[in-house]
Amino acid sequence: MLVSELRCVICGRSYSPDDVEYTCPHCGQAGTLDVLYDYDALRQHVTPDDVARSGDLSMWRYRPLMPLAEGAAVPPLLVGNTPIYEAPRLAADLGLSQVWVKDDGRNPTGSLKDRASALIVARAMAEGIEVVTTASTGNAAAALAGLAASVGLPSVIFVPAAAPEAKIAQLLIYGATVMLVQGNYDNAFDLAVAASERYGWYNRNTGMNPYTLEGKKTVAFEVAEQFGWDVPDVLVVSVGDGNIISGVYKGFTDLLELGWIDRIPRLIGVQSTGSAACYQAWKAGADPATMAPINAQTVADSIAADLPRDRVKAVRAVKESGGAFVAVPDEAILDGIPALARLSGVFAEPAGAAVYAGARAAIDEGAIQADDRVVLLVTGNGLKDIKSAMRVAGAGHPVAPDIDEVERLRSTLQLPTFK
Repeated sequence: MLVSELRCVICGRSYSPDDVEYTCPHCGQAGTLDVLYDYDALRQHVTPDDVARSGDLSMWRYRPLMPLAEGAAVPPLLVGNTPIYEAPRLAADLGLSQVWVKDDGRNPTGSLKDRASALIVARAMAEGIEVVTTASTGNAAAALAGLAASVGLPSVIFVPAAAPEAKIAQLLIYGATVMLVQGNYDNAFDLAVAASERYGWYNRNTGMNPYTLEGKKTVAFEVAEQFGWDVPDVLVVSVGDGNIISGVYKGFTDLLELGWIDRIPRLIGVQSTGSAACYQAWKAGADPATMAPINAQTVADSIAADLPRDRVKAVRAVKESGGAFVAVPDEAILDGIPALARLSGVFAEPAGAAVYAGARAAIDEGAIQADDRVVLLVTGNGLKDIKSAMRVAGAGHPVAPDIDEVERLRSTLQLPTFK
């Protein structure tokens, strides 16, 4: 589908897709762009039945609603179509009637970020681009490295040297050129921008590249379809740079424009208290465009950002959906890893598990009601950060290779028998 215009989220200026590559020239990096389409034409030519008949079992089943020319090649990895599980024990634990967990850690490189990278790589292939680059705390980097590797496209990745080892290992295994930045994510972001400007590499940086959001919005399409186009009341999303919650909102607004759904779920954005720039701006009613950087410190590296790059859209998503931001301490985020796993069977990294703590906070603050139908969006697999998981996993029980030793432990632990 061809894009009709790119519109600045701050000043509202409209651009032809050929006139600007990344952000609004007048508003700078804060002026991220909305990708807009001819919705009247789409309503005439695309229906939910067309999606169902496509037979595609990936995010590309929604290709008519995405900014990619018909017939353009796409990466071969199976991105999207991730499972959604009803979790009655989790619902009972939270005091809610119905809860579902959408597990986007099941994507090829283990995170929702694969959706954005799949689209970026497809567009790079269509335009004959020779090198792609990005800055990341790890997940977006792994996503770009993996999707680029699947089509033989070189990638250069800027990642903080302190990123979890598993995430750095993914980059190296995929063959990316890895720049281990001696600084934080924001330093890596700025360095990737400087490198793309100097060398002409195509930059996937979150928020800065308007098409990252267009890939991420497909998770909203899937939730809507998995609910039979009768969307849930609430969707809980962890927030760092703000691009995922913005993508979720964009997906639902696209569907609303098309008439495929009749409302947008309330979006609950979850931040760590140590990296809560969007929460603070929303709470104060401040203009996110003029937000000052903070000193982000959180165990949930995937949502650590001094200056969220898609902050304007993120705050807009929460406000216009009638939702809320919540901020939760790192201790609650870590406790959410085993809680989510033991109550739903989904193993999430800290940023993904933050939605459990966020849902609790939102319930306490009245942003979620007991009879709401609630979806928790898990954005990354727990194997991404084993060190954090082990901090809260508990210990195993050493046992000699002797059944009498097993019996002793069974009795101590009060494990049942069935004989």
